[in-house]
Amino acid sequence: MAAAVLLAAGAGALDDLDGRTDVKGLRGHLGALRRGEVTTGVLKIAVLGAAGTVAAAATDRHTSRRSVGAGVATAGLVAGAANLANLFDLRPGRALKVGVLAAVPLARRPPAAAVLGATATLLPDDLRARTMLGDTGANALGAALGAAAAQALPPGGRWACQAGVAGLTLLSERVSFTRVIEATPALRELDAWGRR
Repeated sequence: MAAAVLLAAGAGALDDLDGRTDVKGLRGHLGALRRGEVTTGVLKIAVLGAAGTVAAAATDRHTSRRSVGAGVATAGLVAGAANLANLFDLRPGRALKVGVLAAVPLARRPPAAAVLGATATLLPDDLRARTMLGDTGANALGAALGAAAAQALPPGGRWACQAGVAGLTLLSERVSFTRVIEATPALRELDAWGRR
């Protein structure tokens, strides 16, 4: 699993170091690809897919649950979760808070336990905007959570979780998560906690 998380971090580093700011979202990067432009976002999709494939190879290797369908579900879940975590990294502490909420029920799985440990270290400085996850950290955070979920869930649960992740990702193309958070009092309070 460490290799999958490192690949996801590398995918984020592509955008952090050399990403275009004029192309945004899945639609923007796929649109650029249709025009013959290979953006860092397109490369990131490929590398996150590779990270998911590495995680899939590791997840069920010692069990009788191994199947192509389970592998596809795991790969999609890890890649999708890596991307989704990055979509939440728009305000100080937000992605880490979402990470904690997702990691707590999965805490018995090593990738989720690692997320909780890293968050305890990173959150104070992230909330004060002294540091930031960036695509590198957010992709690693999401990949670790996706890997933990894949370890914890049977194949059907992985497909359901992957569908939820994909649905939120597609929704983000049309709806601003920030606007939803700011319009919902409980979410707004949780999002602002620690930044005051």
